[in-house]
Formats: sequence, structure tokens, C-alpha cells
Amino acid sequence: MSSNSILPNPVGPDEDGDAARIPLPRGWATAALPQVFEILDSRRVPVNAKERASRRGAVPYYGATGQAGWIDDYLFDEELILLGEDGAPFLDSSKSVAYLIDGKSWVNNHAHVLRARAGALNRFFVHALNRVDYRPFVSGTTRLKLPQGPMRQITLPVPPAAEQTRIADRIDELFSDLDSGVEALRRVRRKLDRYRAAVLHAAVTGRLSARWREEHAPEPAADLLARILKARREHWEAETLRKYEAKGKTPPKGWRGRYEEPVEFDAIHASFRLPRQWQWAGLDALTWGSSYGTSVRCDYEADGEPVLRIPNIARGELDLADIKYATADLGLGDYGEFLAPGDLLVCRTNGSIRLLGKVALVAADFPSPTYFASYLIRLRAASLPVGRYLHHALSSWHGRRIIESHAASSAGQHNVSLTNLQRIPIPLPPESEMQAIDELVGESLSRIDALEAEVDRALRRSGRLRQSILKAAFEGKLVPQDPADEPASELLARLWAQAESDKAVGTGRRKKVASKQPPAKKPGTRSRRNAADPKFLFRRTE
Repeated sequence: MSSNSILPNPVGPDEDGDAARIPLPRGWATAALPQVFEILDSRRVPVNAKERASRRGAVPYYGATGQAGWIDDYLFDEELILLGEDGAPFLDSSKSVAYLIDGKSWVNNHAHVLRARAGALNRFFVHALNRVDYRPFVSGTTRLKLPQGPMRQITLPVPPAAEQTRIADRIDELFSDLDSGVEALRRVRRKLDRYRAAVLHAAVTGRLSARWREEHAPEPAADLLARILKARREHWEAETLRKYEAKGKTPPKGWRGRYEEPVEFDAIHASFRLPRQWQWAGLDALTWGSSYGTSVRCDYEADGEPVLRIPNIARGELDLADIKYATADLGLGDYGEFLAPGDLLVCRTNGSIRLLGKVALVAADFPSPTYFASYLIRLRAASLPVGRYLHHALSSWHGRRIIESHAASSAGQHNVSLTNLQRIPIPLPPESEMQAIDELVGESLSRIDALEAEVDRALRRSGRLRQSILKAAFEGKLVPQDPADEPASELLARLWAQAESDKAVGTGRRKKVASKQPPAKKPGTRSRRNAADPKFLFRRTE
């Protein structure tokens, strides 16, 4: 056996994700990855999405982190381990970078293809690969890559063959129980999402505040709408005068006639009966103005004003943890053009229609001055209470249905225009009932938030438990050891002999291919048959 066949102990992440040296149990050894696996990367063939669309079939097409689609032919028909080459979560110990496949498959060039040698169990070593600390082996900045050269330097713990099976069986049993619990938690999470949506729907249809109405006699919503429309016009006149004064000019004769009345709402979407004293009103009538954001490039290190983007809208609230700054002057006349309490930010374009139109409210304690990017639309509500209610209405089933019905799609992106947003019909309650609705919604959503937080904590605990199971497995503490098992050192001797034999065979094949001229073909053509033929690929690259 070569002197480098048994290498120092592997390094893997502990429960907190930090590197920790794993002591080897009695009878175990370590080996370089090529001693445990045949590396079949030479047989991979990438196929772009356009070609796959024309070749859709029943064979799974795999990439760095799992199945990426379907195709009509296969490269492999066996149990294999796929280890991410680029784009895998190498630095996140809670996520897998290696996974097991079986049966017919096609693998692209974003995943290494590993076949366990005789005596090495794929079901065991896929867990070993997910315990490796990849920091010394990956390169790159935004998209980490694990080249084949560094991958070959990875060392893995090798138990006796019989113990590999016992450990893999026990891990499968425990993980199956964990997976059942995690799926139950996710079902709870989905139910909470539906409950949240049901609360918002009940709020904007009047059912949530039905008991409140029995105990109170609110003024008609028409009175509130009349006050909002009056204030809307007064606000426009004041802003117009201020802009003329800022320029040192006198307003021209008849300037008040330039006021634009709110656009009519789309009555076809006013699709349910309102409680008495309520009234339908267009979204535009309930806001003092609306606008798109800036297209100025933003960066984390820039010196300009903070600019909110789509990632800053999370779960209906503004998340200020990831802020970029304008790299140039925004050209804003005054702080009145920045975000203000009561403003609504709406996502106007997204690759997912579920995220299109997601909305967040600017709260009373929001830091100023802050602006927003061009992928967002700002709606300036008539007041903070009106803004809170509009937030509920746009986030409800009623609002979501209308926004999605107006979505236009282009190049994989869904878009909604400002004009279509302005025409959304809003079920408007009386002002006092609006405030009562906001309190009732707040109480209900607070309970939902508390339950969701508990579910999230349970999911994190399950992740830590999964890591604890693997830690125990690779410390030899998960299953009893059997002194009668053949030591791993003897298994490694056979694996090394097999690896040396495969290397010699591969060298011979390379020489044969090198002396053979490729078949002639017409210029500009490709041989799909040869490209997909495993025998051709093996001769070509092994």
C-alpha cells in the first residue's frame, strides 16, 4: 500500500459549525477521497434549459444541490453520490452539499459524480461528505467552487464495513423520525400562513369587526371618504404652491384647475357585499400621491442616501438589516420626497408571482431620510391609520387576487403597473371601525407571530439534533462497536488496490484514445449520440 493511503484525521464541523477535530474510534481509519470513491466527472454532460425543454422526458436531470429538471436520456443507471462543485452551500453546516441518487440519471457539470468502491457504503459516506469542513478546499467569493484537485485532498473517516451499515441504518431510522416531525412543523407553518390570510380577509370584508359594529354606531364611510378627498386636494394645492415659491415664481391663473381627480376604481373587482355603512373606494382616492423609485445604482459602500430594495420588504414589514446606498445624487428637491410614516412600498416586479405586489408599511419611527429603488412603488396614504388599513387590504386575498390578475409577464418577470394599482377597489369602513379593525388584526397577528416563532425554534432544534446525530455517528457513539468486525485498515488495503488497478486501466484507455483519430463530421454540427453515450465519454476522458 502506498504511504499516503492512510491520512490524518479529517476535520469536520461541530454542532455550532466550528471546525473541530474528530477523534477516530477503535478500528477506524481515514482515507483520501479517491481511495473511497471512483470519480466519474468525465461522464457528465451539461444541457442548457432551452435544449432540455425540447428533450423533456422521465429521467431526472441533476445539478449542484439536487434535481434541476427532466430529460429524455440517461448517463448513469446506478446508485451514486453527487457532491456540489459550485453553487452548493459549502459554508453552511446545517445544509447538505452531497446527496444520494439511484437509477437512471443525467448529471450536469455543477456536481461531482462519486461511485463508492466495493466495501464502501454510499449511504454512510454521503453523511461523511456532509460533515467535511470545506473551507480549506473551496475557492471563489460570491459563488464558491470545489474544483476536483482540492476535492481529491479531502480525507474521510472509514469505519469497518459492517459498522458502516449499522451506522447508516441507524441514521436513516433517526432521520426518518426527524423528517416526519419537520414535515408536521411545516404543515403547522402552512396552516398559520392560511390563518394569517383568513384574518386579513375577515378584516376587509367586515366579519372581523362584526361584534364591534353591534356595540357601536359608526358614521358612514362616505363621510370619511369625503374628508380624505377634501384633504387630498388641499394637500396637492399646498404642495403646488410650495414648489412655485421654491422657484421664486407666482402660480399662473387657473392653476387649481390642473388638479387631477382620483382615477375611477375597477368596479368589476368590487366582488363582495359590504357591511352597512361601508363603501367601495379606489386606492388612488385614499392616497395623496404615488411614484416609482430611483434607478440610481446603489452599493453597500456608497456615501449617498439609503435606498430600500425588494429584499427589504419581508413579511409585510421593512427589514433594514441589508441596506444599500445611492452612488450618485438622487436629485430630490426636499425630504418630502423621501419615505414618510404611512407610506406603502409595493413590489412592482418579481420573478415569482407570489412575491409580486408584496407590500410593507413605513412605520411612525422609521428613520429619515430614506428613499426606495425603481422596482418598488410608493403610495402615500392619506394618514398613518389609513396606511395601516390599506396595508391589510392589499395583503388580503382580495388585494392579492386583483394584483395577480393584473400581472403582465415578460422574460420570466411578472410586473404590475402603477395605473393598475391605483384602480384597485378598497372596501372602506368608517374611520372609528377602521381603528378597531387595526387593533383586532394586531391582536390576531401577534398570536400567529408567537406561534410561528415557536415553530421556527422547533425547526432549529431539529436541525441541531440532526447535527448531534451525525456527530455521535462519526465519534463511534451512535451504534455499538463489534470487536469481531474486520478493521478498516484491511478494508482500505483492498480499496487502495482497487484504486491502483482502476488507475492502470484508465491509463491504458487514455493511451488507446490518444492514438485514435476522431470520426470526421460536417463543420458546425454536433453528435448528440456520442455526447450522451457513456462508453464514448469513458473512452474519451478516462
